[in-house]
Amino acid sequence: QVQLMESGGGLVQAGGSLRLSCAASRTIFSISVMGWYRQAPGKQRELVAAITSGGTTNYADSVKGRFTISRDNPKNTLYLQMNSLKPEDTAVYYCNAKYVVAGSIVDDTWGQGTQVTVSS
Repeated sequence: QVQLMESGGGLVQAGGSLRLSCAASRTIFSISVMGWYRQAPGKQRELVAAITSGGTTNYADSVKGRFTISRDNPKNTLYLQMNSLKPEDTAVYYCNAKYVVAGSIVDDTWGQGTQVTVSS
């Protein structure tokens, strides 16, 4: 039922910063967990960062200390602030929303993705 649309990707030099946004079509207050995933060419899709409805965050080891996930509930928007970008961060980044009940995913929605390219 919720629709997600990512924006903010682009080309940046190594060491630079980008902020990705994920706009949701409805309130994100009740979404159990939202996250950012990425998929690089020839690689499996991986979880970058996640945030629960309670505000708990989790990050992939590769981005800890560099990326920050946050949400603005009144704006129905999820953000990923990416600092100190590295070429290995180059990927298509996807926004995801999961409704989890009793440990089981009951709904799972993805955005269309936004390209992030980090040049050396």
